Amino acid sequence: MTLPCLENVRTFPPVKNALLEPDGLLCYGGDLSTQRLINAYQRGIFPWYSDDDPVLWWSPSNRTIIKTDALHVSRSLKKSIKRDNPHFYFNRNFNQVIYTCATIDRKDQGRWIQDEMIAAYIELFKQGHAFSIEVEVNNKLVGGMYGVKTPFVYCGESMFSLKTNGSKFALIAITDYLACRGINWLDCQLYNPHLASMGAFEIPRDVFIGYLQGRK
Repeated sequence: MTLPCLENVRTFPPVKNALLEPDGLLCYGGDLSTQRLINAYQRGIFPWYSDDDPVLWWSPSNRTIIKTDALHVSRSLKKSIKRDNPHFYFNRNFNQVIYTCATIDRKDQGRWIQDEMIAAYIELFKQGHAFSIEVEVNNKLVGGMYGVKTPFVYCGESMFSLKTNGSKFALIAITDYLACRGINWLDCQLYNPHLASMGAFEIPRDVFIGYLQGRK
């Protein structure tokens, strides 16, 4: 099967056409314009690629999500919250959050948030379609997260910790924020044990698409 190219096409192919290996690879090329990104996220598609690749667009067969009113907070994490007394800020410094996510040392993936992605998501934020959360302890940044808004699901893109539990604090804050506003789902894209320990679970792609469209 030939992978579709978006260079001269504005419309994404149906997500059911995504490859099984590598799982979810749907198409390549095109730009990271605000409208294209909005169209992608509303269809359960996101960009993910390395420096030497063209823009690669993905829609995995299973999606990892968190139900915002069912986050698992362990006893030890509750003790950490009480001890550290973190403070949370929404959309105060989106640029700082995405730059930190892009440049922080990671054991597994290296750097995958390129400069063109940073610029694209900053523009998405300026137009009201992206969000960030910053976590501070003793007036110092210790964690954060950024992502993309859709009407019924918030799509988490990346998060970071500069102190133990920094990203977990961010997850607690964003899920509380969303649950209070009637947003039931936080999209985490891909499964990992860190997220699973806090209640994340996988669902089939078609179920996730239903959530994006407001179906219960």
